[in-house]
Amino acid sequence: MQINWDEFKTFKNEMPHLKGDNFIKLVYFIKSFYNEKSYQKIFNILQSDEISKMMLEKRGIKTAYALEKFINEYK
Repeated sequence: MQINWDEFKTFKNEMPHLKGDNFIKLVYFIKSFYNEKSYQKIFNILQSDEISKMMLEKRGIKTAYALEKFINEYK
């Protein structure tokens, strides 16, 4: 599965109430647009895209568990 960046831009514009940086918004987008609940699958989607992979690396997220912990700490 690939991230549809055009849809993500639309999602961000239609959801101005979402707080956080683009990475947090991207995770919410994947959860919403792709109806994905599994952090392992979300992590795999993020890992398969160069831009989102850089976002993961910037935050030091190397596993699905680390992604889940990062998102839960953000809330």
